[in-house]
Amino acid sequence: MMKTKKKKNEINNSLTASYNKFKVFNGKLYTGAKVGRGQKWYYDQGEWKEHKVTPDKWEFNYAVTKRRAGKAPEGSGVPVGTEYHWYILAHQTVKKLDANSYTTAMTGIKYKIAHRRADHEKWNITEAGQQKRLIKLLREFTDELEQQAEEVKKVPGKKSPSTRRTKKSIREKEFEEAL
Repeated sequence: MMKTKKKKNEINNSLTASYNKFKVFNGKLYTGAKVGRGQKWYYDQGEWKEHKVTPDKWEFNYAVTKRRAGKAPEGSGVPVGTEYHWYILAHQTVKKLDANSYTTAMTGIKYKIAHRRADHEKWNITEAGQQKRLIKLLREFTDELEQQAEEVKKVPGKKSPSTRRTKKSIREKEFEEAL
């Protein structure tokens, strides 16, 4: 029995050490889950609040508890109380089912902006530093989108978005005719 407990502690210490071990990705050091790993979570019933700011822009707030689909190995991951600040860019697609219901699905990416370790009072980056990091990440994301758009233009047989008649241009024409 003593050997089993000792072995279990060794495994737990190994998992914690692996998570906190410095890793390298594209020449940069990081800690945490290894790049390429996946996780699955379940979200409890949450609350999504939104309000319209412009004809095409809504602001929203979503709060919910998420739960790991499986069990975390004992002693793995960060200590309880650790916090993260993520920035999420996502596509949300919805379909109206009836007067009160929609299906909804989101796909996207999330960027880690900052973290606060459970045993620290301050975040690892100041608020100003977090804003600078977000700006840098959004610029990189914009550069990637522009590069993808250029690659789409080069594909034979595909029309560029500017040559297609979009729903928006049709609506604009109808609006102008109504005036």
